[in-house]
Amino acid sequence: MARINFSVLTILSVTLLPVLSLSFSPDSPSDRRLLVLLDDLSLKSSLSIFFNSLKSRGFDLDFKLADDPKLALQRYGQYLYDGLILFSPSIERFGGALDLAAVLDFVDSGHDLIIAADSSASDLIKSVATECGVDFDEDPSALVIDHKSYAVAGTEGDHTLIAADDFIESDVLLGKNKIEAPVLFKGIAHSLNAANALVLKVLSASPSAYSANPSSKLSSPPSLTGSSISLVSVIQARNNARIMITGSLDMFSNRFFRSSVQKAGSPKKYDKSGNEQFVTELSKWVFHERGHLKAVNLRHNKAGETDEPAMYRIKDDLDFSVEIYEWSGKSWEPYVANDVQVQFYMMSPYVLKTLSNDKKGLYHTSFKVPDVYGVFQFKVEYNRLGYTSLLLSKQIPVRPFRHNEYERFITAAFPYYGASFTMVFSKKKLEFYYVVNLYHLCMCKCVLSKWSC
Repeated sequence: MARINFSVLTILSVTLLPVLSLSFSPDSPSDRRLLVLLDDLSLKSSLSIFFNSLKSRGFDLDFKLADDPKLALQRYGQYLYDGLILFSPSIERFGGALDLAAVLDFVDSGHDLIIAADSSASDLIKSVATECGVDFDEDPSALVIDHKSYAVAGTEGDHTLIAADDFIESDVLLGKNKIEAPVLFKGIAHSLNAANALVLKVLSASPSAYSANPSSKLSSPPSLTGSSISLVSVIQARNNARIMITGSLDMFSNRFFRSSVQKAGSPKKYDKSGNEQFVTELSKWVFHERGHLKAVNLRHNKAGETDEPAMYRIKDDLDFSVEIYEWSGKSWEPYVANDVQVQFYMMSPYVLKTLSNDKKGLYHTSFKVPDVYGVFQFKVEYNRLGYTSLLLSKQIPVRPFRHNEYERFITAAFPYYGASFTMVFSKKKLEFYYVVNLYHLCMCKCVLSKWSC
């Protein structure tokens, strides 16, 4: 019986350990494992171009039905996946050990998430989106309608097939190659929660868009209109977890990827929509293939020395350096920017310096320790749109001069030296006048005494 138990444990260790070892590594964010939850497994074929793009970039996709009774994101306290793709808009309840709290814990642990909804979006999917900082239209029958920026191919109907081209201007989010063709969108609108400063619109609706039921007349003004409607939004949490939310599952479909597009009012027709480029580039950002920074080798030393001291003395000259790299999808490349700063900090920054860089990832500067002693920190806080945030700190004490390290004559005390010598000379001069006056007085007394004789 012991042999059987041993063999079972051996089999479990062989089968489970490779899965658990695929967790995300900040030092090498590649070969990641994604869980894809679907309403219907037929979506694997209708969204195959998008899925094949992820596979070609080294991702291992695990497809499951959203109501699978064996669903689990973690086992033995270890997460089995590094990212979650929810392409199951109509699911009312997840299967297995997965629920709303489990999804939120997954994100809170630093993992990434893509949510795609449509007109059949359930309260569960809307709740996940709300917790992430966006609110879908409460009307379950509402779709985004635009009578000016619709796709010409979809004119026979209600103008719910949108040709959107109001992209965020960010190379790190959408890549350096400009997206020329509009993106086809058919789905539901969402708005950003004003209380969440971390949410960004990546693709906005035009000013003429609104959210309403396309099959009925408007009885009241729509709640979501114009540019307040977000078609695609992203969030980068404070723990650098990344989330993408959209109200159109069709946006990822092969049909939209391959479709030609012409925006109403525009004479130009594109043979291929911008969907594939847009979704591919944005997914690279979501899964940390772009915009992922790391900082290493934070160093400081006295000017002219190489070893890091245990403490500094006030007014010491010091050199500071740190190396910053960006993940390119395959390797770490030098990150080049001119807005990285270091603080020499104790309760508040006493020194704030912008770091110079050598275009090879090394950032450096020099400065003088302030004339204040205490426990300081070298602090680098870097937050830039689309990039993972950096927060580095290193503590170092600063001491005052010892009694034998002060200058013999302090420049700042020269006025006091002058005042002292002035008082000495004045005193001597007064003593001289006193002696002369006393001599004159004695002489006068002698003369008067002679006359009296």
